[in-house]
Amino acid sequence: MAVYRLDVAYDGTGFRGYAKQPGQRTVQDELDGAIGKVLGFEVDTSVAGRTDAGVHARAQVVSFVHDGAVDVGRLSRSLNGLVGPEISVKSIVVESDDFNARFSAAWRRYRYLINPLLAADPLTRHMAWHVGRPLDLEAMTSVADTYVGSHDFTSFCRTIEGRTNVRRVEESFMREQNEYLEYWIKANAFCHQMVRSLVGFLYDVGRGYTDGSTAGQVIAGRDRSSVATVAPPHGLTLWEVGYP
Repeated sequence: MAVYRLDVAYDGTGFRGYAKQPGQRTVQDELDGAIGKVLGFEVDTSVAGRTDAGVHARAQVVSFVHDGAVDVGRLSRSLNGLVGPEISVKSIVVESDDFNARFSAAWRRYRYLINPLLAADPLTRHMAWHVGRPLDLEAMTSVADTYVGSHDFTSFCRTIEGRTNVRRVEESFMREQNEYLEYWIKANAFCHQMVRSLVGFLYDVGRGYTDGSTAGQVIAGRDRSSVATVAPPHGLTLWEVGYP
């Protein structure tokens, strides 16, 4: 038995997210279908992060198990011919027998890109949220700091019965880059819509709609209705996945 790891990037614009959904075009459907076509049998893949519709990935990690040998060079070339240019298989390697793209991951890092300039940029319209107004970066930075640590993020997540919304955020900060604003976050895992809701709250603080000093109360309150804005998906990119 061998475990194969694929490092994958994709433009999420034309997909209804990563995970398979009946009647929808998803990254997993395209990728799994292409792998099955090349190898001649269906595979059961695992993924590090199940990104939402419209969300992009720079370094997604996928794995599958197969009893026989696979020519990884041929598989990589064939997959890129089948799924490119929206999806790119950057590398395929054989991993240890206990590796799983999802369960072996120690952390994930995301970047959210905001365009605060008055004029939209057609060249980044699929990758950045154009808000068209100046934002208070200092106030947003202060709020981003409050996200660090282990918290119950119910106020920022869609709750699934029987699952916890406690997550450990290791890194959370804002910065200005080439007149755009970048929000970076690294955590052990994320619940559904968590990053987009965190960004939405930052945006409301940055535009003066919400008082940033209430951030701690919002987290502690565990009330989903207390967060008014969810940032659109196209500004979000899964940037990196870390393994021990």
